[in-house]
Amino acid sequence: MTLRIAEIFGPTIQGEGALIGEPTVFVRAGGCDYRCSWCDSLHAVDSAYRHTWTPMSDAEIWDEVLRLSGGQALTVSLSGGNPAIQDFAPLIARGRAAGYRFACETQGSVSRPWFGDLDTLVLSPKPPSSGESVDWAAFAACVKAGQTARQMVMKIVIFDEADYDWAKDAHARHPDLPLYLQPGNPDVDPESPVDPQDLADRLEWLTERAMTDGWFTPRILPQLHVLIWGNKRGV
Repeated sequence: MTLRIAEIFGPTIQGEGALIGEPTVFVRAGGCDYRCSWCDSLHAVDSAYRHTWTPMSDAEIWDEVLRLSGGQALTVSLSGGNPAIQDFAPLIARGRAAGYRFACETQGSVSRPWFGDLDTLVLSPKPPSSGESVDWAAFAACVKAGQTARQMVMKIVIFDEADYDWAKDAHARHPDLPLYLQPGNPDVDPESPVDPQDLADRLEWLTERAMTDGWFTPRILPQLHVLIWGNKRGV
């Protein structure tokens, strides 16, 4: 069995969510069942980039993780695209046997038995600004599959008032999931610089919106990697 891999890189720090700041090696899967309007990883999503994806066995992926990490057991993050459309169970088994921790971020559209073997499962349903619609039954199946993960959280990107209101509804559906919110990055062109002040203004708006609203449940965080490296790939 081979897996479609868009890129493997690191170690670098996790830029967002529950593991923000944690040293991580990223395994980015190729392929996705969504086409979000503001996707920041089209090279791992759009089939037009399929020729750049590498078919790799779990053993080959693991050898690259070992090389990059220098054999030091750290966190391996499965991202995409949507990593849930492929079977990462053998890779997770290899890594955990060697003392590595595994995290996965997915939109919650496809459930996998191996979700329960993860140290961290991040379910990131996409709000209205994405142009996608969430199948909440499929999302609930993902929550059920991840019940034995060490931790499972919900992370939502917020661009506007509609996204904010939608996030409150999403949390009400799954109130037991720790919730992380982050302002979206409107410019995802890897060749263009980001505007740090615009990102800061968006973070300020989201923070003040939640505080004024008395909504103290979510943790509100920036996209740290975007503030440091902009839209560069492989960092």
